[in-house]
Amino acid sequence: MGNKSSLLLREEEIAQIQEETGFTPNQIERLYSRFTSLDKNDCGTLSRDDFLRIPELAINPLSERIVHSFFADSHDDRVNFLQFMRVLSHFRPIRKNRENKLNSREEKLRFAFSMYDLDNDGKISRDELLAILHMMVGANISEEQLTSIAERTILEADTNNDQMICFEEFCHALERTDVEQKMSIRFLN
Repeated sequence: MGNKSSLLLREEEIAQIQEETGFTPNQIERLYSRFTSLDKNDCGTLSRDDFLRIPELAINPLSERIVHSFFADSHDDRVNFLQFMRVLSHFRPIRKNRENKLNSREEKLRFAFSMYDLDNDGKISRDELLAILHMMVGANISEEQLTSIAERTILEADTNNDQMICFEEFCHALERTDVEQKMSIRFLN
């Protein structure tokens, strides 16, 4: 028995979303059902508050940054289903035989980089890194230890000596990290 929400997506919309994001039609319908259940005002879009009602997201120390990523392309502080799916596609496991531009290693790294680049200037400063560390560990580590971690990270990653980490330096620092696996969520099939 299908639910009401799955009937609202037309086959051509599912095909477009599948082409753009790499999700299967079954995954798209399940995620649409989740999307509509979050849409408390039944208006076809989600607000920041709608996202913060997701329990797993609400307890994530980077929830504010993650929620912000869904609104990067929004002009009215609302996210429609296609925008929602574009962001989620960054977390779809990479399939070796199927290329998807939103889900490549480089795009996963760009997404991760954007979590740290708080002012969107294309570089991660010591202060931005320190702010993210504060979000992640709170008061569990002393200010001196956090500052040391931030400074050491910049020192190790900053190859052009500008005291910041650009995207290329970020990628180089993570070249031995299995980003494809670490930035993947298993979606229901």
